[in-house]
Amino acid sequence: MIVGVGLDLVDIARWAQNLANIQARIFTARELAACAERADRIDALAARFAAKEACLKALNVGIRQGALRQIEIASNPVSAPRIYLREALGTQAHELGVRHAHVSLTHHEGIAAAVVILEGTRVRPGSHRAPLHSDEPWTLETVMSGAW
Repeated sequence: MIVGVGLDLVDIARWAQNLANIQARIFTARELAACAERADRIDALAARFAAKEACLKALNVGIRQGALRQIEIASNPVSAPRIYLREALGTQAHELGVRHAHVSLTHHEGIAAAVVILEGTRVRPGSHRAPLHSDEPWTLETVMSGAW
């Protein structure tokens, strides 16, 4: 079952203007080290930032003090990137029933993007499992236009 989906785009040039001032608040030491020698370092960091933002959206939480550093994007050349959630965000993901997190990163011609899909079993407060269906109406919330 999909527990959450998040998508984010980053204008790399605009984002990079402030990178030196904010990178320590956004990235873990391992993330910075993983990108340090890359020819496309700025683009790679922008894609990781997009993944962190997408993860927050999938968890349905906003940016809190230090929240971006609670998300770590790890990658290696032979497998898909992985998301590691720590501290409060890790606890929240567990409470939401998240069992697997999928992430896809990309960057091209000045834009970085990421999508995060959280998979698992949704756990409602006060119950062990969510019902398979609900008779209650639902709404789709959008950032720009409110409920559809």
